[in-house]
Amino acid sequence: MTVAIDRRRPSALADRRRAALQRAERRRSGGSRFRSRYQESVSRDPKPIGLYVVGGVTAVLVMFGLVMVLSSSSIVSFHRGRSPWYQFLRQTSYAAIGAVAMFVAYRFRLSIVNQLGRLFFVLGALFMLAPLAPGIGTTVNGARAWVEFGSWSLQPAEFVKLMLIVWGADFLTRREDELGNLRRGVWPYLIFTGMAAGIAAYQSDIGTCLVIGMIGITMLLLAGAPFRPVLGVASLAGFAGYLFVRSDPNKYARLTAFLDIHGTRDHEGYQVYQALISLSNGGLTGTGIGAGTGKWGYVPLAHSDFIFAIVAEEMGLLGVLGLLTLFGFLVYFAFQLALSCAHRFGFLLAAGIACWLTVQTTINIGGVVGILPVTGLTLPFISSGGSSLIASMTAAGLLMNVARQPR
Repeated sequence: MTVAIDRRRPSALADRRRAALQRAERRRSGGSRFRSRYQESVSRDPKPIGLYVVGGVTAVLVMFGLVMVLSSSSIVSFHRGRSPWYQFLRQTSYAAIGAVAMFVAYRFRLSIVNQLGRLFFVLGALFMLAPLAPGIGTTVNGARAWVEFGSWSLQPAEFVKLMLIVWGADFLTRREDELGNLRRGVWPYLIFTGMAAGIAAYQSDIGTCLVIGMIGITMLLLAGAPFRPVLGVASLAGFAGYLFVRSDPNKYARLTAFLDIHGTRDHEGYQVYQALISLSNGGLTGTGIGAGTGKWGYVPLAHSDFIFAIVAEEMGLLGVLGLLTLFGFLVYFAFQLALSCAHRFGFLLAAGIACWLTVQTTINIGGVVGILPVTGLTLPFISSGGSSLIASMTAAGLLMNVARQPR
């Protein structure tokens, strides 16, 4: 009997073996290509990382702020006949509103935000003038910068800071080619910024005046405006501000009290002196959350303007460094998002928000530790206050929106 031999079998086995080796090689090379593409995208494009960092850091700061508001306000609320949870529950409701505003700012198309920037020119002016209107404007801590609606109050200037950034980013984007022309590119922006800062100064809100002025100057420089004219205007504005403060002995004494804290500890420097005592009580690790003594009426406004003193007392130096690290991450990635954005509007928007948070945080902490004047500014995300918290969370949402834009 003759047996037929399949001469194609060895070649078929070899083909299958070769095909299996090729598939394995493709899997290995495909995985390495995926890893290399991922590593390249991470190293070259910080936006995905920045989006999660901004969202995560904002959430941590807001939750930490809620804890510190509860700790710093419960004693005072109880002695005023209210529930110890009063300020905490109000701040939680503000955080909920801020979360909605943050999500809306994140999901809005950046082109629509750009178009809304022109509307913010009018809204910003109306918001700044609202506290001066009879019947709704009210004075808090010597500054007529608040609007009251029943039991609720609003500080329009906190939203004007963000409106100024959005409008400025839109205006400086449209006038990109005219920034060398002072009349067309620089003066219109400086006039509006000066008007907003002047209204804040008239309302005795010196802190807001400083922040608005710094926002205007930094955004002009970031947009590429000529350095010397902008610096000259800034110097003139600073000199005018000095004359304005010097004309009022009370304002001048309050703003210069930090130069002699020990000598003014019974009057204008009382807040800072008590804050420094709380800072020293904190030591390295702090007294523990809830165990601080500065909030027992020694540090005025312990839950708002001077909440940093309570953080330092109850969390210690390590807690302060952790908080500053969080702010540092937020500002750093905000600038990274600005640099990585292909759109000029997105660049100016993210950079302006980063400058705003940096300036306001520096002035607040500097005032608490006694190296800068006390101006009544809140610490973003941490201090008690709905206007500041909602505006700050909306700004974080806009930063996340910029992160979504393609390079």
